[in-house]
Amino acid sequence: MYLVRFALISGAAWAVLGLTSCQRQGSQESGVYTAQAAQQAYFEVSPDQLAHLQIAPVQRATWAVSIHTTGTVDWDEDHTTQAITQVNGPIARILVDYGAKVTTNQPLLWVSSPDVVNALSTYRKARNRVDLAKRISDRSKTLLDHGAVAQKDFEDTVADYNDAMTDVQNSLQPLKIFGITQREIDDAEKQGDAVNTELAVRSPIDGTVVQKLVSPGLVIQAGQTACFLISKVGTVWVQGHIFDQDLPNVRMGDAVDMTNTNFTQSFRGTIAYIGSFVDPTTRTTDVRIVTQNPQELLKKDMFVDAVIHSGTRRNILVLPVSAILRDEKNEPLVYVQVQGQPGKFAQRPVTLGMQQEKMVAIASGLQEGEPVVTEGTLFLQFANTAK
Repeated sequence: MYLVRFALISGAAWAVLGLTSCQRQGSQESGVYTAQAAQQAYFEVSPDQLAHLQIAPVQRATWAVSIHTTGTVDWDEDHTTQAITQVNGPIARILVDYGAKVTTNQPLLWVSSPDVVNALSTYRKARNRVDLAKRISDRSKTLLDHGAVAQKDFEDTVADYNDAMTDVQNSLQPLKIFGITQREIDDAEKQGDAVNTELAVRSPIDGTVVQKLVSPGLVIQAGQTACFLISKVGTVWVQGHIFDQDLPNVRMGDAVDMTNTNFTQSFRGTIAYIGSFVDPTTRTTDVRIVTQNPQELLKKDMFVDAVIHSGTRRNILVLPVSAILRDEKNEPLVYVQVQGQPGKFAQRPVTLGMQQEKMVAIASGLQEGEPVVTEGTLFLQFANTAK
C-alpha cells in the first residue's frame, strides 16, 4: 500500500517537474524568438559600406508655399456672349469679321425680315388710330361743351382713344424685342415713307469678335441662330488642375503667376473657383484662374505653366526627396540611424506633405534632429531585403 502511494506521488512529482521543465524551456525559446525578432527590426552595415552613405538630421524650415501646375486658356465666360437675332430671314449684309473690336449696340449684320415689316406696319396703324381717336375725342368734347352731344357719346370717344393708346404700347413691344432703335421707330411714323425691311443684329457687349458663325445669304431663325461670339479678351480664364495632396493648400484669391515658353513676360491671375469633384481619369480637381491679358497674347486653348502662391508655412519638418523610398504597397518610408550606434539602421514609415524643389515636407513619422539616410537609400533597401 505504501509502495503504491509512493509510486503515485512520485509519478505526480515527475509530472509536475516535467511540466515545469517544459514551461521553462518554452519560456526560454520564446525569449530567444523575441530577441531575434527585435534584432531583425534593425540591421547593420560595415564601416566600409557606411562610408558610402550620407546621413542628415531632420530639420525645420519655413516655406513659401508654391504649387506648380499647368493650365489651359479659355475665354472669360462672365464677359463672353453670343449675338443672336430675334427675327427670321436671310442675312443681307455682314459688317464685321474675326477680331473686330465692337461696342455695345453696334450693328454686326443686317437681316431682311418680313417680321420687321409686319411689326412696323402694326405700330404705324396703331399710331394712326391714336391720332384719329384723339381728334374725335377733342371734337366730341367741343360739342359736349355746346350741348350738341350726350355725355355718354363723349365718354365713348374717350374710351376709344384709350384703347388706341393701349394698342400703340402693345405694338411697341415687338419692336423693342427686335432691337429696333427709337430713331427707326420715329422714321416708321412718317406717313408715305416705305418701311425698311432690314433689321440690325447688334453687339450685346463691348469686346472682340472671337467667332463668326454665319455667312451672307444664310436664313437665320429667331432666337436660335447664333451669329457671332463676342468676348472681352483683356481678361481670360485659365483652367488649372490640382492633385489631391495640394488641394488643402489652395485657397480662393491665391495669387498665380503664369508663363508660356513663347513669351518673355509672365501673366498674373487669382484663383476664382475651386472645383467640387475629382476627375476620375486624371485624379485632379479643376481650378479657375482669372488672368489679366492686357496685350491679348493669351489665346484660347493655349497651354501655360502656373505657380500658385498659397502663403507661408513655418516650422515644418523637411528632408531631401532622395531620402524617400517606397515599400511593396507603395507607402513612403525612410531609413533612420539608431541614435548613438553608427552603422545600425531601421526602417520608418512616414507621411509626406508638399514638395518644394528637391525637398519634401514630413507630416508624421519623424522628429526634428533624427539622423536619416539621404543618399544610398537604395543600397540599404537591397541590403535589408537580402538579409
